[in-house]
Amino acid sequence: QVQLVESGGGLMQAGGSLRLSCAASGRIFSIYHMAWYRQAPGNQREMVATITTGGNTDYADSVKGRFTISRDNAKNTWYLQMNSLKPEDTAVYYCYAVEYGPNIYWGQGTQVTVSS
Repeated sequence: QVQLVESGGGLMQAGGSLRLSCAASGRIFSIYHMAWYRQAPGNQREMVATITTGGNTDYADSVKGRFTISRDNAKNTWYLQMNSLKPEDTAVYYCYAVEYGPNIYWGQGTQVTVSS
């Protein structure tokens, strides 16, 4: 089993920055793919950014150039640095991990609200 706990959400004005963290515990040695997703009211959950254990990253077109996903293996944590925030970035953000099996895990979600 893998447990994921997000932190770092909150309220920010447009143009500001926030950093989300996702701390993993449990069978973390088996995780090979990590990501951030988000879900706005009335919308489907969508991928924001992904990172593999090899360090390969991918981003949704809507956040390219503004958001950066990274990881700290020593802390078993990955991050989402969000710059130049826009009101349309308002959503609940979820961290996500896949372990060999495959088994998929989700965090509980953290609210990000961007005011205009």
